[in-house]
Amino acid sequence: MSLHDDAVLVLKDYESQEELRQTYLDHLAAHPDGVWKACEAGHLTASALVIDPEQGRVLLTLHRKLRMWLQMGGHCEPEDVSLTAAALREATEESGVPGLTLLPGGPVRLDRHPIPAPCHWHLDVQYAAVAPPGSTQTISEESLDLRWFPYDEVAEVADESVVRLLEATRARL
Repeated sequence: MSLHDDAVLVLKDYESQEELRQTYLDHLAAHPDGVWKACEAGHLTASALVIDPEQGRVLLTLHRKLRMWLQMGGHCEPEDVSLTAAALREATEESGVPGLTLLPGGPVRLDRHPIPAPCHWHLDVQYAAVAPPGSTQTISEESLDLRWFPYDEVAEVADESVVRLLEATRARL
């Protein structure tokens, strides 16, 4: 199965955010390359909020280009066999935390946001990844910093999309 086909199945099974979900499905129907960065009309990305439920905290990255505290995530790569694999790969690469596991139940949220030209949109499929107890992080080349934040401090450092992702993740826990 192709990554495009997997994305369609994941989105068909996703039972929230109906209007936005349909926007993603329409995009994939119109763009066979809609999961790849080269699709200038916009493309799917995969991300994961790294959480430590035992200590009530999340790991955020200070994104090198955007200079914002965000969840881990990014573009799908040719070796990704599924959106879940892409999200887990991105979370592991950007956090340096081995042994992450995605929360069951598929994506936690969808978030569509504009990006600079030549592309116009990221259609982010957002997951949550649980860090093993005692995890330590390692900063990647894509980050200026990595830091654990208690749940109640996330709204002070991150934008609304990250806050909504945290809320949805906590509801799923």
